[in-house]
Amino acid sequence: MRSLRVVVLGDELLTGAGDPKGLGWLGRVQARLPQGEDVAFFPLAMVGETTSKLLERWRSEAMLRFTPESENYLVLALSAADISAAITISRSRLNLASLLDDAMREGVKIFVVGPAPTGVTEFDHELEHLCAGFEDVVRRRNIIFVDCFKPLREHEGWLAEVQSHQRRLPGQVGYGLIAWLVLNRGWFDWLGLAEPSD
Repeated sequence: MRSLRVVVLGDELLTGAGDPKGLGWLGRVQARLPQGEDVAFFPLAMVGETTSKLLERWRSEAMLRFTPESENYLVLALSAADISAAITISRSRLNLASLLDDAMREGVKIFVVGPAPTGVTEFDHELEHLCAGFEDVVRRRNIIFVDCFKPLREHEGWLAEVQSHQRRLPGQVGYGLIAWLVLNRGWFDWLGLAEPSD
């Protein structure tokens, strides 16, 4: 039987913060996995995760949880923290490229989820450019990139939740939207699992 280990690195959205059900997008995605498969998830959230911090910690966090016997998968849930930390897009791109190349050399299969909009116009204008930079770096390496920014930028349900939350976090609707995007952008093919028919 296959044994899959999936390490998920990202910011506080991995914890489901702001979700009344406490599932977040990752819990909703996990709930859709076919029964009977040996898939272990290791969500490792860090508040305010910049690409610099992600690059520093990915190896020590992820490689500890992988084994030579398992199929090893890495999900990067990128955040908008580079903007707040005044990291240039060039540096953000370089950090991400270095991480991806390092993981690929280790034989790790990678799936990247891009940042979601905040509902703050000026900030999201900068975030749009950062997301485009992330997507370019990822797609150049033939890795799946889930764009959360463009589909959610004008989505009423998403905006209503993040604009009403003190820390700009989504709620039940928003996390469901991210989960839908992830599940419909090649998630099951990436894991080599059959998509449930229900």
